[in-house]
Amino acid sequence: MPDLVIAAPKQHTIPTANGGAFPVRRVYCIGRNFADHAIEMGHDPNREAPFFFQKNPDSLDPSGQFPYPPHSQNVHHEVELLIALKSGGTNIPVASALDHVWGYGVALDMTRRDLQGEAKQAGRPWEIGKAAERSGPVGPVHPASDVGHIESGRIAVSVNGEVKQDGDLNQMIWKVPEMISYLSEYFELAAGDVILGGTPAGVGPVERGETMVASIQGLGEITVNVV
Repeated sequence: MPDLVIAAPKQHTIPTANGGAFPVRRVYCIGRNFADHAIEMGHDPNREAPFFFQKNPDSLDPSGQFPYPPHSQNVHHEVELLIALKSGGTNIPVASALDHVWGYGVALDMTRRDLQGEAKQAGRPWEIGKAAERSGPVGPVHPASDVGHIESGRIAVSVNGEVKQDGDLNQMIWKVPEMISYLSEYFELAAGDVILGGTPAGVGPVERGETMVASIQGLGEITVNVV
């Protein structure tokens, strides 16, 4: 192996519920995966195949603080199921997709909605709206061996004690095995990959000084302060 010309970047990790850390390789986020959210964003969920964008691995942040990002006046919360993979491959069948899941967690996909909207209008990628620094607050990853495979359960977020999003994971248009299988047709998935499973309706803005509490039944909750 050739000598590195700069120091190797640090492997980014997120905590697990039983101690230790999960190494993050890539982060895939599915768009408009809850019908009511697709409708509130002005789209018809019945006409759309699944699609994905990416966050940077170090966007996933377990610190409990979300720094309000620059160049935006309209940053939204989106509570999501985090799916952590222990293995991967290509063209994974739906029937065996869950064999590749290590565990699940609670995440937020914080979005510069104004910049995302500008990108959509210009036909540009969404990353400027989606991949801001520390834009993926997360809680610990719970092993599937402990919590099972998550198919249903309340998913919610409150801001300063007021419930803003309140749905159920059984409302996901594309289920976890289908997301994994579909992604593997276009990318070679691998251990360390993370998928964020989409958000229910009720997305809305946050301001500095506010506190978000995101929860998924069976996976606990995370408290995140906007700073």
